[in-house]
Amino acid sequence: MRCPFCGTDDTQVKDSRGSEDGASIRRRRLCSSCGSRFTTFERIQIRELIVVKRNGKKDIFDREKIVKSMEIALRKRKVDNDVVERAQNGIVRQLESSGEVEIESDLIGELVMNALGQIDHVAYIRYASVYRNFREASDFGKFVKDQIEDN
Repeated sequence: MRCPFCGTDDTQVKDSRGSEDGASIRRRRLCSSCGSRFTTFERIQIRELIVVKRNGKKDIFDREKIVKSMEIALRKRKVDNDVVERAQNGIVRQLESSGEVEIESDLIGELVMNALGQIDHVAYIRYASVYRNFREASDFGKFVKDQIEDN
């Protein structure tokens, strides 16, 4: 593993731990060149997924896009990081176990929105406002009203 500080390839694993849900391994590493310590995560990848966007463009699935979008929606909300990580792992596991290589971006958006709905209602509405392309304040009101009626 390359050191992020000095770029050398000579690093040593000092500690390894599995995550709570068993979906990843956390490794503490030490660079033998500069002495810096850093953490890496190792995850299982069953198959490479392709995301089909609304415009038909295809991209390789990037878990970090889910992580970033959830972080933005959850910004300044008091939510346990482990809960968020379990939700992210669940979304990825669901996509990988679907048996499909090509995944519609709308499906990913719906899965993220559903996960946020279970975690934090404000984050859910924040995400929905971008995902559903709210254009004015009345769109928020209609969305919240529809959610209350559904529950």
